[in-house]
Amino acid sequence: MAYVDGFVIPVPKRKLEAYRRLARKAAKIWRDNGALDFKECVADDVKKGKWTSFPRSVKLKPGETVVFSWITYKSRAHRDKVNAKVLKDNRFAAMADPKTMPFDGKRLIFGGFKMFIDA
Repeated sequence: MAYVDGFVIPVPKRKLEAYRRLARKAAKIWRDNGALDFKECVADDVKKGKWTSFPRSVKLKPGETVVFSWITYKSRAHRDKVNAKVLKDNRFAAMADPKTMPFDGKRLIFGGFKMFIDA
């Protein structure tokens, strides 16, 4: 069954276009190195919950929005191979400087997930 890397990212609204450009480059890099799918979604109906929510999870600040994204692979082993290639890809190294990122990487949430249901 497929494997997914998931991300929740706080992005300043004023930097959303810069983020989109970065994400399009990242999508090309991951797909060129074997990822099956690469999706980026911006918050549309995401409210701050009383205890938990996407905004609370990333400590969303005024003027920011939440981006939810995922990358799909054939399996965990496939993901590990693809990510190893991505880390060696010069295009990734050129865009991975935290100083030039259009978001606060310290508040990014990510993780790998085994597909449980694929309906």
